Amino acid sequence: MALTEKVKTALDETRLLILGSQILFGFQLNGMFQDAFEQISAAGRSLNACGYFLMANTVGLLIAPSLQHRLVERGQDTERMHRATNRFAALALIPFAPSLGITFYIALERHVGAAAAAAAGAAFSVLALFFWFGIERLIEQREKKMSDQDEKETPLHTRIDQMLTESRVMLPGAQAILGFQFAVMLSKSFDQLPGSAHAVHVAALALVAFTVILLMTPAATHRITFGGEDSERFHTIGGRFVVAAAVPLGLGISLELYVALVRATQSPALAIAGACAIAALWFVQPLMLRWRKR
Repeated sequence: MALTEKVKTALDETRLLILGSQILFGFQLNGMFQDAFEQISAAGRSLNACGYFLMANTVGLLIAPSLQHRLVERGQDTERMHRATNRFAALALIPFAPSLGITFYIALERHVGAAAAAAAGAAFSVLALFFWFGIERLIEQREKKMSDQDEKETPLHTRIDQMLTESRVMLPGAQAILGFQFAVMLSKSFDQLPGSAHAVHVAALALVAFTVILLMTPAATHRITFGGEDSERFHTIGGRFVVAAAVPLGLGISLELYVALVRATQSPALAIAGACAIAALWFVQPLMLRWRKR
């Protein structure tokens, strides 16, 4: 398989993974503002906040390859980019598994008791890790390494296709929380939050909504302005919109994480850690790699 095809397949699979995570990401936020959330034990509420933090890290890890492709490689396909995408995808599944187990615990605790809920959550976490990592070890196949001579100029059509795929990778992370952000504002639990949390939530909602607008712009521009034709100018414009969208998305997720933690634990410390992790993954590391490459 050619390198361009391998990178495209890796991005498509990253998109598949983030589609699988968006339901949990949205549910964990929405669940904190349901009436039954008050009936969950204090330990359960804290676990739900940790699960939301873990899922935010999963989303951050899955979006990171797209930012590296834009900022470091400028849309060109390289073996380093392919390896980085593979590694980020594997790392993203590590927090995904316990977050899935925590969600099972939260949903079942009121109905079957803490012990049975914990057993079910642990079972699904272990099951996920086995299928994602255990089976992979059993069928491991050594990949043929490609030399630098195998890296060629990526065709324009391929670069545009990958840029649009990267916008589709980021979009589920935004839409997973945007709808729930609107719904949360209509809940009684939201009214009980302090005024500062209200303001932070509204700011996060506005940032995520702006992210959705930015991520939809490349597709609209390609259709309306360029008539669907490929051009280097469109690739540059679209790539800039994808990178620009990551800024409000990262801020929006971090601010919403703060609101969720205030609601669940009254302690926003994890929100700061989440914001730093997203900033490091999406901007600091790519810009450092770009500087070293120069």
